[in-house]
Amino acid sequence: MNTINRRFARIINAIILLIVISPLAAAELSPVGLWKTIDDNSGQPRGLVRIREINGRFEGRIEKIFPKPGDDPAPKCDKCDGTRYNQAVLGMTILSGLTKQGEEYQGGEILDPETGKIYRVKMKLAEGGKKLEVRGFIGVSLFGRSQIWLREE
Repeated sequence: MNTINRRFARIINAIILLIVISPLAAAELSPVGLWKTIDDNSGQPRGLVRIREINGRFEGRIEKIFPKPGDDPAPKCDKCDGTRYNQAVLGMTILSGLTKQGEEYQGGEILDPETGKIYRVKMKLAEGGKKLEVRGFIGVSLFGRSQIWLREE
């Protein structure tokens, strides 16, 4: 009888632990944090983007850039329109307006500071939140390009 009581107590403790930990684990899966962007062509790191959530919407700002040898260490967005024209790329918000929709984050825009072009964007966490699949597109997501960003923190 004593052995049965110990097993029952262990099962109850395991169930309680799962109930307590499950919401915490689910809460960690968010794109909020610092992400390393990777150049499509060279495979080299291009910069760090910090994503934050403000009132249920996600935005990303360039926190650090990794210029290639010979590149301007403090580039400006000389191909951007409006208020972004000729503004420093470092500190610029390039990702905005995304909301969580199921497993994805959609409904926002992403700026390519090299071309000054703005695209629709959707994102999805991968590999337990270690990677972020970012897809910029025009019209439907079939016509666009994807990048994998790597979580830094």
